[in-house]
Amino acid sequence: MGNDRHGLSKLQVLQSRERYGANIITGKKRKTFLRSFLESFADPMIKILMIALFINICFMFRDANWIETAGIAAAVLLATFVGTVSEYGSETAFEKLQEQAMRINCRVIRDGNIIEIPTAEVVVGDSVIIGTGDKIPADGILVKGKVEVDRSALNGETKEVEIKPNGELQSGSIVCSGECIMQVTKVGDKTVYGKIGLEVSAQTRESPLKYRLTVLAKKIGRFSYLAAIFTALAYLFNVILLDNGFDLAAVRAIFSEPGILFGHIIKALTFAVTVIVMAVPEGLPMMITVVLSTNMKRMLKDNVLVRKLTGIETAGSMNILFTDKTGTLTKGKLEVNSGFGIGNKEFLKNALYYNTSANMSDGAAIGGNATDRALLEYAIKINSTLKRMKKVKTVPFSSTSKFMATECVGQGGVRYTFIKGAPEKILPHCTGCYDAHGEVRPLDIAERRRIEREIQTASEKAVRLIAVAAADTGDPASEDGRFKNLNLAGVLGLRDEIRKEAIKGVRAVHKAGIQTVMLTGDSKPTARAIAREAGIIRDETDAVLTSEEMARLSDEEIADMLRPLRRSLKSRSFGSLITGAKQSETVHRLRVIARALPSDKSRLVRIAQEKGLVVGMTGDGVNDAPALKAADIGFAMGSGTEIAKEAGDIVILDDNFNSISKAICYGRTIFRSIRKFIVYQMSICMCAVGVTVLGSMLGVEFPITIVQMLWINIVMDTLAGLAFSGEKARDEYMSVPPKPRDEPIMTREMFSQIAITGIYTTVLCLFFLKSDIIQRLFVSYGETYAMTAFFALFMFTAIFTSFCARTHKINLFSHLSSNRLFLWIMGAVTAIQLFIIYYGGAVFRTSGLELWHLGIIAALAFTVVPVDMIRKKITYR
Repeated sequence: MGNDRHGLSKLQVLQSRERYGANIITGKKRKTFLRSFLESFADPMIKILMIALFINICFMFRDANWIETAGIAAAVLLATFVGTVSEYGSETAFEKLQEQAMRINCRVIRDGNIIEIPTAEVVVGDSVIIGTGDKIPADGILVKGKVEVDRSALNGETKEVEIKPNGELQSGSIVCSGECIMQVTKVGDKTVYGKIGLEVSAQTRESPLKYRLTVLAKKIGRFSYLAAIFTALAYLFNVILLDNGFDLAAVRAIFSEPGILFGHIIKALTFAVTVIVMAVPEGLPMMITVVLSTNMKRMLKDNVLVRKLTGIETAGSMNILFTDKTGTLTKGKLEVNSGFGIGNKEFLKNALYYNTSANMSDGAAIGGNATDRALLEYAIKINSTLKRMKKVKTVPFSSTSKFMATECVGQGGVRYTFIKGAPEKILPHCTGCYDAHGEVRPLDIAERRRIEREIQTASEKAVRLIAVAAADTGDPASEDGRFKNLNLAGVLGLRDEIRKEAIKGVRAVHKAGIQTVMLTGDSKPTARAIAREAGIIRDETDAVLTSEEMARLSDEEIADMLRPLRRSLKSRSFGSLITGAKQSETVHRLRVIARALPSDKSRLVRIAQEKGLVVGMTGDGVNDAPALKAADIGFAMGSGTEIAKEAGDIVILDDNFNSISKAICYGRTIFRSIRKFIVYQMSICMCAVGVTVLGSMLGVEFPITIVQMLWINIVMDTLAGLAFSGEKARDEYMSVPPKPRDEPIMTREMFSQIAITGIYTTVLCLFFLKSDIIQRLFVSYGETYAMTAFFALFMFTAIFTSFCARTHKINLFSHLSSNRLFLWIMGAVTAIQLFIIYYGGAVFRTSGLELWHLGIIAALAFTVVPVDMIRKKITYR
C-alpha cells in the first residue's frame, strides 16, 4: 500500500477495490413498481375479495352477472394500484432527500497529488485529508495531525472527542476542529456505519392495521360462508319441502328427476355466491388506501413525510415512544443560555471573539468545537465595540488541560491574555473582576460564594459552564495552566436547549396516554434535568436508569416498568430493582435511559413488543437505525443520517417533536375513519344479505338490476370511501387512551350499530316488498314503478346510514362542516339518484315517482336515523 505522503497509485487503487470492495453501503434494493403492485395482493382483505371474485367468475357465465364481477375486480385493482402508486411516489420523494448525501466529495493523496473524489471511490489504503467540517468517509487510523470529532451520529453524545495519531476514526463522524491525514482501513459495509446499515435490512413484524384486518377478514369470511350455506339450504328447503307442502311423494319425484334437482342446486349455489359477494366489503381495501394516501399529502404540509402508508395508522396505535434526545427533543446545537459574574460586556465580547478556534462565515460560526462556535455566536450578538487586535500566541483547548488561552496585541501595543475554561480550573486563580466600566476590582469572598452558588444551581440544570478571564497586565499564556492573578470577565452557561415545540409535543403525547422514554448518551444528572424540563419526568415514580443499571435488570423487570397507563399493581420499587431491597407498593415507570448504548434501544423495543405494546422510536443518528427499523413505527429526523431515514417509516422534515404528536393525531383520525366506513358498508352489506337470505325463504328475490347494482357499488365502494377519507384530524382523539395491538378492529359498539341498522333496514326492505299497504300504494302503478320505489328506498337508506356512521355522537351535524368533501359527495349522490329515478329509463329500469310517493320513500328511509339515535342513547347509558 502507499504512504501518507504519496498515497496509492492507480494500480493500487484498482487492486484495493478488487480485494476490499468499494466504499458503498449495500442498501436495500428498491422494489420495482410491478413487484410492489403484486405484493399488495397479500393484503388480507384483498385475499378475501380474490376468493369472492373467483367464485363469482365461476358462476358469471351462467347468470351473465358480469357487472358484479367487474365491480369486485375493479375494487381489487384500484385498491392495490392506488396504494402502490402512493407508496412508490413517497419512496421517490425520499430518494431525492438522500441524493445530497451521495454527492459529498473528499480529498485524498494519490500518486503524490492531492485530488478530490466522491466518497464512494475511497478504497482501503487511501490517505484521506480531513479538515474542519468534513464528514469522515470511511473507518481508518489517524497517521498525522490532530482533530476533534463529533460522534453524536454514532453514539448520541454531543461532546467532541480528541483524536491523536494512531487513534481510530469512524465513518459518519464530523470533524469539529483541526486537520489530519487518515489512512483508510475499512470501507462500505465493513465500517461501523455500514454494519449498522446492514442491521436495518432486517424484517419487522406486520403493522397493527394489517394484523387487525387479518382478524377481520377471517371473521367476515366465516360469516359469509355460514350465511351462504344457510341461504343455500334455506332455498332448497323452501323449494323442495315448503312448496310441496311436505308431500313425500312430490319430494321423491324431485329427487327422481336429476335435471330438476340439479337446477334447484345450481339456483341454491347462485344464491350462496350472491350472499358471499354481498357480505364482503369490497370497498374497504380501496377506502383504506384512499384515506391513507390523502392524509399522507396533508401530513406533508405539516412537514411529515410518510414513507410507508400503514405507518400513519401505526402512529395512531402507538402506546409507547422511545425518543432520542439530541436533535429531537433538543436543538442539537449548543447555545449560551445564561451568564453571571459579568461586569463589562465589551471586555467579555473581545475575550470571546479572539480566544477561539472558530470563525464567522455568513453570519454563522464555523470550525472549532461546538463550545467555541456557541461562544463566538454569543459574542457577535453582544452590543458592544469590538477592538482591533492581533493574535500572537494560542494555547489550544484539550480535554486534559480544560482551558484555552490566547495572547493578543491591541492598538498602542497593549497586550492581552484571554483565558477560558472549566470554572474549577479558572475561578481559583481569579483575584479580581471587571466592573461595568471595565475597571478591575477585587473579587471578594461574598462575590465568589455567590458565583459558586450560581455555578452549583446551573450544574443541576445540566448546563455546561465556561469561565472567561484575563491575565493581569497581559501575562503570557501559560501552557501548563499555572495562572495567577486572573481577572474574571464572567461565567457563561451553555446547553443544547430543549425545543419549545418539543415541550408542547411531549405534553400532547402524554395526554394521548403514550409513555415517553428518553434515551441519551448524557450522564444521569444531565439526563434527569433535561427530561424534567421537557415534561417527560413528572413525579417521583418516574424512573431514570443508566445503561449499566438497566443491564442488571431482567427483561421481566424492565417490562414491568413499561406502563403507558397507570395500574395499581404490586411491583418492586425502583430502588429495589437496583439494590435488591424488599418489595414496595409503588409502581415505577421508566422515563429515561442515560449513557444509552445502541443495544439498549434494540432491547427496549424487543421487550416492549413482547409485552404487546405498539412501539414508536425517534432518532436521527446511525446508532438509532436498528431500533428505528425494529420498532412498529420509526420517526427519523429530516436532518438525520441517511441510514436513520432509510430505517424510519416516517421522516419528520422539520425535526420537530411536536410533528410526531400531529402524526399520532392523524393516525388516530384515520383509524376512526376506517371504523366508520366499516360500520357503513357492513350495515348496507348486512341489509343486502338479509334481504337475499330471508327473501329466498319468503319467495322474494333481491329486486335490484345489474345496472342499479353497479351504481350502488360505485356509491358504497368508491364515493363513500372518498367521503369518509375527508375527516380532519381532531385534537379530541388525543384524549383517548391508546388501543392494545390485539384489540379487534370491530368493537362491540360497532357490531351493535351494524346489527341493529342491518336488521332494521332488512325488515324495512322486506316490509316494502311484502306489505299489502305498500302493494296498494305502488304496485298499482306498475311493476317498474314499484321497483323504482324500492331502488330509491335502498339508496336513500344508504345515504342516511352514512350520516349515522360518520359520527358516534347523537348530533349528526357534529364536526360535519369540517368534512366538506362528505357533504359534497353525499349531496352529489342524492342529486344523481334523483336524476336516475326520473331520467334513468330502461337503462336503470326506473319510472319517475310522484312527489308524494317520493316523500313517503324518503320518510321511510329517514327512520334509520331515529333508530340509530335510540341505539346511541342506550349505549351511552
